[in-house]
Amino acid sequence: MPHVLRTYIVEDNATIRENLIGTLEELTRVNAIGHADGEASARAWLSANAPEWDLAIVDLFLKQGSGLGVLQGCAQRQRRQKVIVLTNYATPDIRQRCAQLGADAVFDKSNEIDALVDYCAQLSGTNDAQASGPA
Repeated sequence: MPHVLRTYIVEDNATIRENLIGTLEELTRVNAIGHADGEASARAWLSANAPEWDLAIVDLFLKQGSGLGVLQGCAQRQRRQKVIVLTNYATPDIRQRCAQLGADAVFDKSNEIDALVDYCAQLSGTNDAQASGPA
């Protein structure tokens, strides 16, 4: 059954953040419940509101700190909670480092937005593609 993904966005570029929210809310069952532009504020919110979010989308380069620090702060999250990285620097080394820190997926801002949309649709159970197992 489809469900809404309560999503927290960690992105310091307001234009990118607003475009991302608009796209995801239009094409998937994402509901943006908040955002941060720095590591400390993101970690504080995600920790203080732990039961309230389903998905965190994190950029690596922030106004303050790093998305890698945000990933580290999410290490003790619940199994149902997903953290994905959306970056302009999705090199093999960065993808590996993000995976080591617990990222569920890494997407390149420049050419993997469709894959991000598909991922969110699958998480929320709104993907019309053939089901290949539990979401």
